[in-house]
Amino acid sequence: MAESDQFSGRLGLIFASIGAAIGTGNIWRFPRMVGANGGGTFLIPWLFFLFVWSIPLVIAEFAMGKRSRVGTVGTFRIFAGKKFAWMGLWTAWISTAIGFYYAIVAGWCLKYFQLGISGGLTGDGVDTTEVWNTFLQSPLQVIGFQALIIGITLLAIWKGAKAIEKVNVLLMISLFVLLFMTLGLSLWMDMSDGSLDGALFMFTVDPDMLMEPEVWINGLSQSAWSCSAGMGMCITYAVYMRKDEDTVLNAFTMGFANNSISIIAGLAVLSAIFAVSADPLTTVTNGSSAITFLALPEVFAQAPGGPIGAFIMMAGFFLALSFAAITSMISTVELCVRNFVDHGYDRQKSVLITSLAIFFFGLPSALMWIKLDAGGVAFPEFLEVQDHIWGYGLMFSGLFIAFSIWKYGYVKWKKEVELGKAAPGFRGYLGVGVSAFRDDFINTGDNDLEVGRWWDICLYLAFPFLFSVLMLSYFGDMIANTDDVWNPANPKGLGIILTFWGVVAAVFIALNKTLIQRPLYRNVPEGADADISQLPGGDDDLIGILGSEILDAEVSLESVQIN
Repeated sequence: MAESDQFSGRLGLIFASIGAAIGTGNIWRFPRMVGANGGGTFLIPWLFFLFVWSIPLVIAEFAMGKRSRVGTVGTFRIFAGKKFAWMGLWTAWISTAIGFYYAIVAGWCLKYFQLGISGGLTGDGVDTTEVWNTFLQSPLQVIGFQALIIGITLLAIWKGAKAIEKVNVLLMISLFVLLFMTLGLSLWMDMSDGSLDGALFMFTVDPDMLMEPEVWINGLSQSAWSCSAGMGMCITYAVYMRKDEDTVLNAFTMGFANNSISIIAGLAVLSAIFAVSADPLTTVTNGSSAITFLALPEVFAQAPGGPIGAFIMMAGFFLALSFAAITSMISTVELCVRNFVDHGYDRQKSVLITSLAIFFFGLPSALMWIKLDAGGVAFPEFLEVQDHIWGYGLMFSGLFIAFSIWKYGYVKWKKEVELGKAAPGFRGYLGVGVSAFRDDFINTGDNDLEVGRWWDICLYLAFPFLFSVLMLSYFGDMIANTDDVWNPANPKGLGIILTFWGVVAAVFIALNKTLIQRPLYRNVPEGADADISQLPGGDDDLIGILGSEILDAEVSLESVQIN
């Protein structure tokens, strides 16, 4: 049986968490959202939702993982109770399913880095559309770079927390350096006409646009997806926390770092595009992949310093993009692997099986339905369908986390009422139940920063409201603007999403009994004891410490089966 594992300190945890949060969406989706939503106007709702949605959920995830000391399946089994272990399986599946096609996207970034250093994007007469189409329609190339990304990820997590920590520190520091280098050249380009119009657009606020609901919804969606909040990544990395780690300060640090990278990348992309494009807003809003793989190579080819400047800008940007994709892949695979290890499987075998599964299940996204749009640009429709199905499924992971918090507060309040320590009724619940999770698992005495009542308001009021707004706006827009929207065979409709979600949820709920019949081993390093006895699933005889044997497992299994 393996021994417990942990990060060497706060720096390792922060860099690993930042690596999980920062992905391609920070670098290629964020500039498009800024361009489409009024430049600096967009930054206001985006920053607002960092504090109302993202950071509160990250605090919750860190607190849950630090106390449970297991991955997503075990955390929901402990915090929400045995009947809800399937919620953790949903969280793990959604992340892994996204990994199937995210490895393909990461491979695109690595391919374009290779093109950047080989001059394949800057030569005379280079047609970026032709380069993109040729690559996307070359199955062996796409699969080769997919396999390379998965191989790098496998090596990065093979030895556990210490290896993950070292790789993330190296890649994140390199990412910051590369993006600042790209930013410097972009601002140089933007200043060439003396206007700095790209940078000014990035930070200019239009008060009238702030009155448009769409700007706020887009700010919420960018904040929700780009920070990995409520997606199980922070639960996973919190398993490796040291006992005295401050969940609150780490959550704020992660959120600020994530948004800082977005601003640096956005400023670099917008400054460069505004410097050379006659119609920069059309260029920047023409789809994320169109910006990244079609427009930016043409823009970077005009970098100051001639061929050398173009080489530095092209190679630096796509290498930074590759690093961002790889660190996200590391957290995606580790989230799945952690759940296997929690249930007694060997780590190396789990890493290998997960990596192979991601490779083989990702092949359809690499090979199937590679089509041309009306402009003659290739696009991977199967991959886009997968993103269509599973992207919004991530939001339910956040909802399940909130549900666990709500349930814990309600159960504690009921017990206090029975003992005569709390008043019955809604007023009594507000006094004890609402703050229960915060008091017991966040403000534990290890914090440099204490969390106040604002966190309760975010999780109990703001989160369910914003979740409803986000999902209703997305589905409402789809219903209003998509033909044959309820047909499950329509790859862009709502029917296919609901069908896949329904089937997966039904299967996982059916598997719940099997999940709770397996022993669960908590990763509790020496001196980091975390009591779970008062939690809904904490009295389970099948839950033990990693490195020990659960002696009464067979008896407990028989008991579960009889019940």
